[in-house]
Parts: sequence; structure tokens; C-alpha cells
Amino acid sequence: MKHFVDKNSIVREIWGNSDTILLIFAGASAEFALNKAVDWLYFTGRLPKDPLDRLFSTVSYARQIVFSEKESAYKAIETINNIHHSVEKKRGQSIPDWAYRDVLFMLIDYSIRSFELLERQLETHERHDIFNVFLEVGKRMYIKDLPQDYEAFKHMRHHHIKHHLYNGEFTKDLYKQYRKHLGFMRYRLLLESQILIVPKAVCQLLELRNVSLISPLISVYKLSRLIHLDRLLKAMILPSNYKEDIKSLNHLNS
Repeated sequence: MKHFVDKNSIVREIWGNSDTILLIFAGASAEFALNKAVDWLYFTGRLPKDPLDRLFSTVSYARQIVFSEKESAYKAIETINNIHHSVEKKRGQSIPDWAYRDVLFMLIDYSIRSFELLERQLETHERHDIFNVFLEVGKRMYIKDLPQDYEAFKHMRHHHIKHHLYNGEFTKDLYKQYRKHLGFMRYRLLLESQILIVPKAVCQLLELRNVSLISPLISVYKLSRLIHLDRLLKAMILPSNYKEDIKSLNHLNS
């Protein structure tokens, strides 16, 4: 049976590596906090209550889509649709279409940024491949007004960043939750990772520096992977109760 994502797709390489996935969600955690629709994430209470649990829950759905046969991927997307519809029904409002697009655009953009930061520059056809995979996800979620090609996506992504982000009270509270659940040192590492990966406009809204303190360490970390020291490093800097979740993110041979 045909898979939702071709086995030779760069998307599988990106989403089968814990390093790139963790960077994707470092970036997404910054934009989630700034998004003008972040109140929807507060409505259920799950995100502020346990941001890490929410992260791994979201990852599990994304990976189920990326690594499943088409029918299983469609069922996973339908489950996501049903969850959103349930929240909308409870609140008596509809989640804005632009908010759905924002999340989809984050997944595309940070997939590209994380891979290029940790691995290499992507070829043009690989960037288009990433876009097309998530475009199909967006269509299955019935998201309106999606860009039809990668160039249109880049234009819309820029527009969304300019008009849909705001540093408000939810932003400040969510960052307090990040610090509470991560602890001081891991929280600082999250901030430095966000500086590495997010667009400049996001850094400016969060009042973060332009240059990350861990930028010089990227080359060292790449070298550590060659001699398998990266596992030790991740064990040292990531929460112990999530070690198995993080280990399970590596899916490179699937």
C-alpha cells in the first residue's frame, strides 16, 4: 500500500531525526506564544499545564502522518480535525482559518530551517517536496486559501509573520510555563535555540538577541554525532522523564 510520504522524501529524513524535530518545536514554541490565536491553546488548558507533554503529543500525530500508509495518515488527520471541532463546539466559536495556516506554515518553515542548520542546504526540489507534503496535510484538514506553490507560500509566510504575531499577556505567561517546566538551564537552552532557528521578526517581538550563544557549538555538536557523543549530551540537557520519548523520535530507517 502506498505511503502518505514517499520513502525517498526528504520529509522522512527531517522528521525521523530527534535533533531536527526538537529544533522545529523550539521554533514553533516561540511562534505559538506570539500568535494572536494563542488563546485557543489556553482554552483547553493543556499547553500551559504541561508544554512538554503537548509537544510530544503533537509530534506523535505529525510522525504518524509522515511515516504511515495513506489510509492511516488520513485517519490521523481526521482525528486532528475531530479534536479541533470538539474544541470549537465547546467554545462556541470557530478557529480562524489563518490560525490553521500559521501552524502549517511553521511546520514547513522550521522543517527547512532545522535541517539546514544541522545538516546542509536543501536543494530547490527538496524545499518543494517539504511544501507539497504539508500542503496535502492542509488540504486534508480543509484549510482554506492555501498557497498553490512554494513561492506563494514564502510570500504568505512573510505576511503572516508580519500581521499575526503579538507579544501579549499570553506570550509572557507561556514563557513562564516554559521556564517552570524546563528549569533555568534548559529554559536558557530553549531561548538560545530559538534565536538560532526563528526569523528575525520573531526574535525582535520576543526581545531576544540576534546572535545565539550556542551558535559556535553547532559544529562541535555535528562532530559529536560522528562519535555518538550526542546521545550523552542530550541525556544531560533534556528532562529525564522524557528520555524515552526523545529516543523514540529517531526513525531514520523506517
